[in-house]
Amino acid sequence: MSRKSIVLDANILIRAVLGRRVRDLVLENAPDVGFFAPDVAYADARKYLPPLLKKRGIPRDSAVLVLDSLETIVHAVDAGAYQSMKEQALQRIGVRDADDWPVLACAMVLGCPVWTEDADFFGTGVATWTTDRVALYFASN
Repeated sequence: MSRKSIVLDANILIRAVLGRRVRDLVLENAPDVGFFAPDVAYADARKYLPPLLKKRGIPRDSAVLVLDSLETIVHAVDAGAYQSMKEQALQRIGVRDADDWPVLACAMVLGCPVWTEDADFFGTGVATWTTDRVALYFASN
Protein backbone atom coordinates (compact mmCIF):
# COMPACT_ATOMS: atom_id res chain seq x y z
CA MET A 1 0.00 0.00 0.00
CA SER A 2 1.38 3.41 -0.92
CA ARG A 3 1.50 6.21 1.60
CA LYS A 4 -1.42 8.63 1.44
CA SER A 5 -0.86 12.32 0.86
CA ILE A 6 -3.04 15.40 1.20
CA VAL A 7 -2.60 19.10 0.42
CA LEU A 8 -3.68 21.61 3.07
CA ASP A 9 -5.23 24.94 2.26
CA ALA A 10 -4.15 28.00 4.27
CA ASN A 11 -7.41 27.91 6.24
CA ILE A 12 -6.43 24.49 7.58
CA LEU A 13 -2.97 25.73 8.59
CA ILE A 14 -4.65 28.61 10.42
CA ARG A 15 -7.05 26.23 12.16
CA ALA A 16 -4.09 24.07 13.22
CA VAL A 17 -2.56 27.10 14.92
CA LEU A 18 -5.75 28.41 16.52
CA GLY A 19 -7.21 25.15 17.78
CA ARG A 20 -6.40 21.62 18.83
CA ARG A 21 -8.65 19.52 16.57
CA VAL A 22 -6.87 20.11 13.25
CA ARG A 23 -3.44 20.05 14.87
CA ASP A 24 -4.27 16.76 16.59
CA LEU A 25 -5.51 15.24 13.30
CA VAL A 26 -2.24 16.20 11.62
CA LEU A 27 -0.03 14.97 14.45
CA GLU A 28 -1.92 11.68 14.92
CA ASN A 29 -1.79 10.85 11.21
CA ALA A 30 1.72 12.12 10.39
CA PRO A 31 3.28 8.64 10.54
CA ASP A 32 0.96 7.37 7.78
CA VAL A 33 0.05 10.46 5.74
CA GLY A 34 2.20 12.88 3.78
CA PHE A 35 1.02 16.42 4.50
CA PHE A 36 1.80 19.19 2.01
CA ALA A 37 0.89 22.83 1.41
CA PRO A 38 1.98 25.19 -1.32
CA ASP A 39 4.51 27.73 -0.11
CA VAL A 40 1.93 30.50 -0.56
CA ALA A 41 -0.39 28.79 1.95
CA TYR A 42 2.20 29.42 4.66
CA ALA A 43 2.57 33.01 3.45
CA ASP A 44 -1.21 33.44 3.60
CA ALA A 45 -1.36 31.94 7.10
CA ARG A 46 1.34 34.35 8.28
CA LYS A 47 -0.59 37.24 6.70
CA TYR A 48 -4.02 36.41 8.14
CA LEU A 49 -3.02 35.06 11.57
CA PRO A 50 -2.01 38.32 13.34
CA PRO A 51 -5.48 39.94 13.35
CA LEU A 52 -7.08 36.62 14.33
CA LEU A 53 -4.60 36.18 17.17
CA LYS A 54 -5.22 39.70 18.41
CA LYS A 55 -8.99 39.21 18.29
CA ARG A 56 -8.71 35.97 20.30
CA GLY A 57 -6.08 37.23 22.73
CA ILE A 58 -3.55 34.59 21.69
CA PRO A 59 0.12 35.54 22.08
CA ARG A 60 1.66 36.04 18.63
CA ASP A 61 5.01 34.43 19.50
CA SER A 62 3.51 31.14 20.65
CA ALA A 63 1.26 30.96 17.59
CA VAL A 64 4.17 31.60 15.23
CA LEU A 65 6.07 28.78 16.96
CA VAL A 66 3.15 26.42 16.31
CA LEU A 67 3.03 27.41 12.64
CA ASP A 68 6.81 27.02 12.33
CA SER A 69 6.67 23.58 13.96
CA LEU A 70 3.98 22.51 11.48
CA GLU A 71 6.45 23.01 8.63
CA THR A 72 8.34 19.92 9.79
CA ILE A 73 5.19 17.83 9.23
CA VAL A 74 3.23 19.79 6.60
CA HIS A 75 5.87 20.20 3.94
CA ALA A 76 5.89 23.46 2.00
CA VAL A 77 5.90 22.84 -1.74
CA ASP A 78 7.92 25.36 -3.73
CA ALA A 79 6.09 27.16 -6.53
CA GLY A 80 8.46 25.64 -9.08
CA ALA A 81 7.00 22.21 -8.35
CA TYR A 82 3.39 23.15 -9.15
CA GLN A 83 3.77 26.09 -11.54
CA SER A 84 3.35 23.77 -14.57
CA MET A 85 -0.28 23.14 -13.51
CA LYS A 86 -1.20 26.82 -13.09
CA GLU A 87 -3.27 27.20 -16.26
CA GLN A 88 -5.19 23.97 -15.74
CA ALA A 89 -5.81 24.82 -12.08
CA LEU A 90 -7.02 28.30 -13.01
CA GLN A 91 -9.41 26.82 -15.58
CA ARG A 92 -10.90 24.64 -12.85
CA ILE A 93 -11.11 27.14 -9.98
CA GLY A 94 -10.53 30.59 -11.47
CA VAL A 95 -14.18 31.60 -11.69
CA ARG A 96 -14.65 30.93 -7.98
CA ASP A 97 -11.36 32.12 -6.44
CA ALA A 98 -8.30 32.44 -8.67
CA ASP A 99 -6.10 32.96 -5.60
CA ASP A 100 -6.63 29.30 -4.66
CA TRP A 101 -4.98 27.92 -7.79
CA PRO A 102 -1.69 26.98 -6.02
CA VAL A 103 -3.48 24.62 -3.63
CA LEU A 104 -5.33 22.95 -6.49
CA ALA A 105 -2.22 22.81 -8.69
CA CYS A 106 -0.25 21.25 -5.84
CA ALA A 107 -2.88 18.55 -5.39
CA MET A 108 -2.93 17.90 -9.14
CA VAL A 109 0.87 17.53 -9.28
CA LEU A 110 0.96 15.26 -6.22
CA GLY A 111 -2.13 13.30 -7.30
CA CYS A 112 -3.85 13.67 -3.96
CA PRO A 113 -6.87 15.38 -2.37
CA VAL A 114 -7.18 18.80 -0.76
CA TRP A 115 -8.08 19.42 2.89
CA THR A 116 -9.98 22.70 3.13
CA GLU A 117 -13.05 24.40 4.51
CA ASP A 118 -13.37 26.39 1.28
CA ALA A 119 -16.27 25.25 -0.91
CA ASP A 120 -14.55 26.77 -3.97
CA PHE A 121 -12.62 23.51 -4.40
CA PHE A 122 -15.74 21.38 -4.82
CA GLY A 123 -16.27 20.36 -8.44
CA THR A 124 -12.68 21.00 -9.54
CA GLY A 125 -11.97 17.35 -10.29
CA VAL A 126 -9.82 16.86 -7.21
CA ALA A 127 -11.17 15.10 -4.13
CA THR A 128 -11.83 17.58 -1.35
CA TRP A 129 -12.03 16.78 2.35
CA THR A 130 -13.29 18.99 5.14
CA THR A 131 -12.17 18.70 8.75
CA ASP A 132 -15.36 16.95 9.84
CA ARG A 133 -14.73 14.14 7.31
CA VAL A 134 -10.95 13.99 6.72
CA ALA A 135 -10.48 11.23 9.31
CA LEU A 136 -12.42 8.96 6.92
CA TYR A 137 -9.75 9.59 4.27
CA PHE A 138 -6.97 8.88 6.75
CA ALA A 139 -8.63 5.60 7.78
CA SER A 140 -9.43 4.36 4.25
CA ASN A 141 -7.35 1.72 2.49
